[in-house]
Amino acid sequence: MIIAIASGKCGAGKTTLAVSLALTVENSQYLDCAVEAPNGQIFLKPEIEKQIPVLLPYPRVNDANCDFCGECAGVCEYGAIAVREKQVLIFDDLCRSCGACLMLCPSKTMYEVKLETGVIEIGHSETAAFGAGILKSGSTRARPLIGELKKRLDPSKNVIIDAPPGTSSPAVEAVKDSDFCVLVTEPTRFGLNALRLAVEMTRETGVPAAIVINRSDGKDDLIVKYARVQNIPILLQIPQDRKIAEAYSRGISPPEFDESYRSVFKSLFRDIQTRVRK
Repeated sequence: MIIAIASGKCGAGKTTLAVSLALTVENSQYLDCAVEAPNGQIFLKPEIEKQIPVLLPYPRVNDANCDFCGECAGVCEYGAIAVREKQVLIFDDLCRSCGACLMLCPSKTMYEVKLETGVIEIGHSETAAFGAGILKSGSTRARPLIGELKKRLDPSKNVIIDAPPGTSSPAVEAVKDSDFCVLVTEPTRFGLNALRLAVEMTRETGVPAAIVINRSDGKDDLIVKYARVQNIPILLQIPQDRKIAEAYSRGISPPEFDESYRSVFKSLFRDIQTRVRK
């Protein structure tokens, strides 16, 4: 089973939930797809067995043979190429490596170079197989890095995907093709707005979803009313507890801090299993 843990905003508690499941669910694999700032390793403390560079193709041009016709710039949907006088400018940050410019270059003077966009780390913690993507500083290509990481998904395990925050294309890449998505939110107006966006994302991807409320103060009416109207189940409410926050700041997740949380997250996993099998 593949479970994506997502949230419409940063700081809602997505990684708290993801690592807690990885620590309590048997035969699990944790994939940290929050590649711009992965932090699951802080809690799972994996032994990294290998690092795999992820290379992506980018266009280059041989100016000596180019006639500067502008076809490459005209075909680029992302504005990554500009032709001016006797110069072709290529903006790697905008390029999506589609290859259209190479295919349609009349003089065939364009070629590709491979540049590193990030690294995939593979290893094991005491409780789970571990994988993480680490985006190279300055790179904007999070989505293909996440795609490469998900190719290491082990279908024989219970896979827990820690998605990037928000609802942009990297989050979509992480969540799509999952069996279930848990949306983590907090009982504030900001949390509700972010939750609405996340719910729309799961509906667009066709992934069934449910809600976990983090930092619940017992006054969760904003989220509860929205969930009722949208017919989305709330699976768990994690209480606002300073001791949990203090332990988390030291790299200690709820199941490690308090043994009673192991049964809480095991019960959550069984609930998800039941909903997936329906």
